[in-house]
Amino acid sequence: MRIFEDIRAGLDRDPATKTGFELFWTSPGLHAIWVYRIAHLLWKARRRVLSRMLSNYAKFFSGIEIHPGAKIGRRFVIDHGTGVVIGETAEIGDDVLIYHGVTLGGKTLDPIKRHPTVGNRVIIGAGAKLIGNITIGDDCAVGANAVVTKNMPAGTVAVGVNARLINSISEDHYLI
Repeated sequence: MRIFEDIRAGLDRDPATKTGFELFWTSPGLHAIWVYRIAHLLWKARRRVLSRMLSNYAKFFSGIEIHPGAKIGRRFVIDHGTGVVIGETAEIGDDVLIYHGVTLGGKTLDPIKRHPTVGNRVIIGAGAKLIGNITIGDDCAVGANAVVTKNMPAGTVAVGVNARLINSISEDHYLI
């Protein structure tokens, strides 16, 4: 059963939590994932408003915003969790671990695939921002506070900020 799989994954990746009972009652990341799964089923059933309401309920209680349209694999763990944002067209593989303050965001308002695709066995450090329709390969690691706007081949590590300054913003660009 997936509930037990989620608890086992959380215990395997959080040395501060000692029992499944403790994790079940105290993990906002676990609660947000469980509510997301219900909201995602409603989203797929075209119950958009109800799924978004449920998603907002989870955000209010956990501080974690997962759009019900996102696609998330198995054994996904959100450690600490506060400030995590996962956009509508994001895709996350199996055995992914992310920390607080992570954003999987878009950089366009066009109704297209605009959020990252994250492979299997990826670790995303606290405060990291993955922006746009990019692909993070299997077995990658993204360092804390890194800003990733380009594809990452499998097995690579991303650190630092790659932002650049511009003099003005044209009508073709959006602020993030």
